[in-house]
Amino acid sequence: MNAGILSKPSSMAAAKSSPGLNILVRENEDFSVWNGPPFTNGHPSIKLEKVPCLSTKFSEDGSKLIATKPDNVITIYDCSNFKEIRSFQIPNLLAATLSPSGTYLQTFQKASTPQEKNVVLWRVETGESIYSHFQKNMTKATWPCIQFSSDEAVACRLATNEIHFFDTSDFSKAVVHRIRIPSVAAMELAKAPGSHVAAFVPEIKGSPASVQIYACGKDMPSQPVARRSFFRCSTVQFNWNKGTSGLLAVAHSDVDKTNQSYYGESKLNYLTTDGSHEGIVPLRKEGPVHDVQWSCCGSKFAVVYGFMPAMATIFDKKCKPLLELGTGPYNTIRWNPKGKFICVAGFGNLPGDMAFWDYEDKKQLGSTRAECSVTSEWSADGCYFMTATTAPRLQVDNGIKIFHHNGSLLFKKMYEKKLYQAEWKPESPDRFGDIAELMKSLGALKVEAGAQGQQSTPAKSVPANPIAKKPAAYKPPHAKQAAAVQEQLFGGSGTGEMSKVALRNKKKREKAKEKKAAEAAGNGV
Repeated sequence: MNAGILSKPSSMAAAKSSPGLNILVRENEDFSVWNGPPFTNGHPSIKLEKVPCLSTKFSEDGSKLIATKPDNVITIYDCSNFKEIRSFQIPNLLAATLSPSGTYLQTFQKASTPQEKNVVLWRVETGESIYSHFQKNMTKATWPCIQFSSDEAVACRLATNEIHFFDTSDFSKAVVHRIRIPSVAAMELAKAPGSHVAAFVPEIKGSPASVQIYACGKDMPSQPVARRSFFRCSTVQFNWNKGTSGLLAVAHSDVDKTNQSYYGESKLNYLTTDGSHEGIVPLRKEGPVHDVQWSCCGSKFAVVYGFMPAMATIFDKKCKPLLELGTGPYNTIRWNPKGKFICVAGFGNLPGDMAFWDYEDKKQLGSTRAECSVTSEWSADGCYFMTATTAPRLQVDNGIKIFHHNGSLLFKKMYEKKLYQAEWKPESPDRFGDIAELMKSLGALKVEAGAQGQQSTPAKSVPANPIAKKPAAYKPPHAKQAAAVQEQLFGGSGTGEMSKVALRNKKKREKAKEKKAAEAAGNGV
C-alpha cells in the first residue's frame, strides 16, 4: 500500500505497517503467486511467475512454502521473497509437510521392509535428518504423524496405546515422555499454547467411545483432566480454541439408527481443560452438525446444524446462544480472523448461497452466491473472502472469486483448464491492525485510485474474464438451411437487413400484385 495517499494518520500507520496479501494459485503442472487485493487496476498482478510442481503447501505461519516436483524432489521457498532455500530428493515419497514455523520438514515414504524407518524429520536450515521411525500406513486422520504446537515448543505422535512426546530442542533424545491410553485411535495437540492434547478412544466390546483431554507436561498427572463418553460414534473431529481452554468434538456415526439421515448422525460435544464443562452443546434443531468454528479470541464459537434448511448460531464459552444467523441451505461457516465478519454458506452439493454478517453490529450485510465452490476462506486482514472451484473435486467450471466483506464481487477468473488450488498466504492477523482502520484505508485507496486514473503504468497482471456475449437464440439445422436458400434466391441477409437486390425484387413483386389487382377490378366492371 502507498501510505502517502491516506488522509488520516491512524489509517496511514495501519496501511504502512500491514504486509501485503498474496494468493497462491496452482494449475495442472505449475503454481504462481499473485499480489492480493486491493487491486490498483481491477485485477491482481503477478508476484511469482509459474513454477513447475505437483503440489504445494504453506507452513502455518506463512514463512515457508513447500513444493513437490517430479522425480520425488521437494523444494522449500522463503515466502518473504519466494527464493529457493533448499531442495530434498526423497525416494518413494508419499507425503510431505512443514512444521508450523517452517523449521522442520516431515516426510512419509513407502517402506520396502518393516525395519525401514519411513517417517523422517528434517531440519530445513541444514538439510540433515534429525529423527525417524517406522509407520505401517498413513491416513488423512493420522497425517502429519508428528504434531507440533504453533510455537514448535511441543511435539508428539500417536503410537500403539500411547502418545509419545519429544524434546523439540534435541530430537536425538527420541521419546522423553509417554501418556498411556489403551486403544487410542486419534489425537489432536492444542496449537496455542500446546499445553494439552485430546485423544479419542472408539467403542470396544460394549464399552462406550470417549474423548479425553490430558495435560502435556512431563510432571503432570497421567489421568485425564476432562472426559466425555458416548455411544454410536465411529470418528471424531477436534477443534481447539485459542488459549487452549475449550475443545469442541464433533462425534460422527456412519449409521443413523433413527433412519432420519442417509449420511449417519453427529453430535457436538464441548469440554474444558479446567473440567468445568463436559457435555453436549444444546442445539435447537435436530440433524447433523455441518460445521463449527471458534472465534479469533477463543471465547465464542459458531455452529451450522440441523436438517435443511440448516440453522446457524453463535454460542459463548458456557454454551449459551448469543446470536442467531438465520436458516437456509447452509453447511459452512467462516469467521474472519478479526472476529468482526462472518460468512455462512452452502457449498458442495448445495447451491452456493452465502450470507455475510457483521457480528459486532449484529446485522446482515449482504448475500450472494458462489456455485460449485470447493474451498473458501477469509483473507488474513479480514476484509476479503475468496472461494474457488477446483479439481479433482470438480473437473469443469474451475475458477476463483474474491468478494468484499459485504458479499459484493471484487474479482472473478474462470479457467478453461483445471485449477487445483487457490489459497491465501497465511499471515498473523495481528500484523494488520484494527479492522475499522483497515476499512477506512481501503476506502481512501479507492478514492485515490479513481483520481489518478491511468497516469501510472500498471505491472504485469492477471486478466479477469471478459464479459460473455449474450448467446443467440437456437436455430435448428433445417431453419439455417432454409435461410441460406432464401438468401440465394431472394438476396436476403442473415442479419435481417435486406440487400439492394432483395429490395428491387420486392418492389417488382409489389408492382406485379398492384397491376394484377387493377386488371381484375377492370374486368369486373
